[in-house]
Amino acid sequence: MKILVINGPNINMLGIREPGIYGNQNYQTLLDNIKQWAEELNCQAECFQSNHEGSIVDKIQEAYDNFDGIVINPAAYTHTSVAILDALKSVGIPAVEVHISDVTKREDFRQISYAGMACEEHIIGKGLDGYRLAIQYLCDKYM
Repeated sequence: MKILVINGPNINMLGIREPGIYGNQNYQTLLDNIKQWAEELNCQAECFQSNHEGSIVDKIQEAYDNFDGIVINPAAYTHTSVAILDALKSVGIPAVEVHISDVTKREDFRQISYAGMACEEHIIGKGLDGYRLAIQYLCDKYM
């Protein structure tokens, strides 16, 4: 199984940006963990991060016929991007939404997830381990 892991704005700033909310581990640690977790589950994972909405849409569209599952943390675009929602819907690839923090217990504007409307599973507030859970979900269901 080939899984595309997409991270939105500022995820590359892990360990620097608001460590009280997002933790002290850096982005490279997340990438290393994802690679290890995928290998343990006998699947492949490719990671992509962008601060640009259009680049994320492009990557989702490029995933069509190239990936079996998508793990996506749209970050701030979660609450604003109908374009990412439409891209996820258009490719029809099983997707899991991940959020490091528990967005359900944060500001009111974080209560709407447009991207999440196209995802079949949501893993929220589990820290970096949420990515492992998302990869495992896709592997368990689709391998």
